[in-house]
Amino acid sequence: MIVRSQPSLKDVLTAIHGSILPRIARRLGTIALVSVIAILAAKDHPGIFARISAMPFTLIGIALSVFMSFRNNACYTRWWEGRQLWGELIVASRCLARQTSNFKEEDRNDLLRGICGFASGLAARLRGADEPAAIKLWIKIGPAAKGPNPTNAVLNQLGELLLKLMGEGAITPIHYSVLEREMHRLSEVQGACERIASTPVPFAYSLLLQRTALIFCVMLPFALAGSLDWWTLLPVLLTAYTFFGLDALGHQLEDPFGLEPNCLPLYALRRTVEREMLALLAVDDLPAPAEPRNGILS
Repeated sequence: MIVRSQPSLKDVLTAIHGSILPRIARRLGTIALVSVIAILAAKDHPGIFARISAMPFTLIGIALSVFMSFRNNACYTRWWEGRQLWGELIVASRCLARQTSNFKEEDRNDLLRGICGFASGLAARLRGADEPAAIKLWIKIGPAAKGPNPTNAVLNQLGELLLKLMGEGAITPIHYSVLEREMHRLSEVQGACERIASTPVPFAYSLLLQRTALIFCVMLPFALAGSLDWWTLLPVLLTAYTFFGLDALGHQLEDPFGLEPNCLPLYALRRTVEREMLALLAVDDLPAPAEPRNGILS
């Protein structure tokens, strides 16, 4: 996730890092080349280009803007829901940890480190990393972790620990039900994150938008070259930058758990859980909080 202050006028005019421009530079270059060809053709055949009206492009541009707004809103909704889910994970972890204050030191250590293992495994799972390896950094995992869902196996393992404590009389059935409610919240968070990660925005939306935007930006110079001459480059490139930029940004937000600059900082959120759980275990050497690198927090 890009973490930068409000852009100044200098940033607006010159900033490249943190901008979507590098991702669409090749497409802008192509549109610029097409614009130059249209301008040169208009100079050689002014009569033909004088017959081309810009009015149809105005109508198409409005329709394209509405459709692009719909898709980008859908992508941002996915991004924001992902952020809410990880916020709920942090809250549930804190609640679960607070309710274990009367546990024996060994049992509390197993539970809180298990929460760290769950957060670490979920982050790895959503980003396609080595899930079991991420979990093993915190807890010893059983045979179930070799199955299709190691992160869920961590929750099962923690649930077995709570059942064992209730069977031994270390916690009452009421206390167990309170703890199980927080475990259920963690399971719901994982399920919702998996739903977002495994259900992309329908491909037809993205394909239709990209095709329409490309055709629109390729044809627009031929409508303007006859009247604007070399000034055609300005409105055409500005329009292309807007359409292609919004499309590329929506593509990044569509997968909120990825590694693109505008995706959610899962590793930083995971580190928040780890630091707070370890602090409750009175660990002195806490891992450092995640810091942005070149303005990007991952």
